[in-house]
Amino acid sequence: MPALNSRHNSAVQLLFGLIKLVRPKQWIKNAFVFAPLLFSGLFLNWLSVQQAIVVALLFCLASSATYILNDLKDIEKDRLHPTKSKTRPLASGVVQPIHAKFLMGTFYLILALAAIFYLHMMLVIAAYLLLNVVYSHYLKYQPVLDIFTIAAGFVLRVYAGAVAIAVPISSWMFITTLCLALYLASIKRRQELNLTGIASRKTLEQYSLSLLNRYAEMSAIGALLFYSIFVMSEKPSLIVSIPLVLFGIFRYWYITDIHHQGESPTDTLLYDKQMLTTAFLWVIVCIYGLWPV
Repeated sequence: MPALNSRHNSAVQLLFGLIKLVRPKQWIKNAFVFAPLLFSGLFLNWLSVQQAIVVALLFCLASSATYILNDLKDIEKDRLHPTKSKTRPLASGVVQPIHAKFLMGTFYLILALAAIFYLHMMLVIAAYLLLNVVYSHYLKYQPVLDIFTIAAGFVLRVYAGAVAIAVPISSWMFITTLCLALYLASIKRRQELNLTGIASRKTLEQYSLSLLNRYAEMSAIGALLFYSIFVMSEKPSLIVSIPLVLFGIFRYWYITDIHHQGESPTDTLLYDKQMLTTAFLWVIVCIYGLWPV
């Protein structure tokens, strides 16, 4: 009986370790694929909604496969890290590399099979996967390029969402997404440097807090400016959403600067009630303003 209980506990630990390995909390980033659905006004078209959901689910698999790849590559470094050695499933030994490789291979197989039915979507996701392979092996060590690579991942999500429902992506949406993603990536690097120092990431040696602050400021101003121009020129019914975007940027900056969060943008959004409320109100305002008449 003790041996049976031990095997049961090990299986449960492995299961929870695998769930943690794929980082389901990070899937919220894939909500960016719904932006074209929202701004095109096709959110009442069931076929378009289905297609957007499919591409979001496929991006969840692709992003999780990327997280596993990064953890496998960094396993030895993570074992030397005071925090990651305990929190990362591979570094802590909760999940063995063979299990991680099997899960990653399964995700890649599903994505490959999806190409049979969703070729155009999968071409965009394939570009995302390739970009992240290059990022994992080279670009993550290159200052500035690492931030732009992270931002490119968000732009590809938006582009995939547009491809899924067969609508052209707005130039304003493209540049706004890029600036917003650069803002989040710059803040993420700033917080990593500020809270854990250069030991947490090699490329941080080539950054300074003042430089990352300037990157964040420039990107935030760009995101607000381009979004405002987009709304006022193409979607005037959404003008009331501009103050919500401005408040969201202010609130996020307050959280990172005063409460020292922001190293994980997902955690910052999920665990701050004001950020969640702002995001919810923004979606409601956009749906109301774009509701087909």
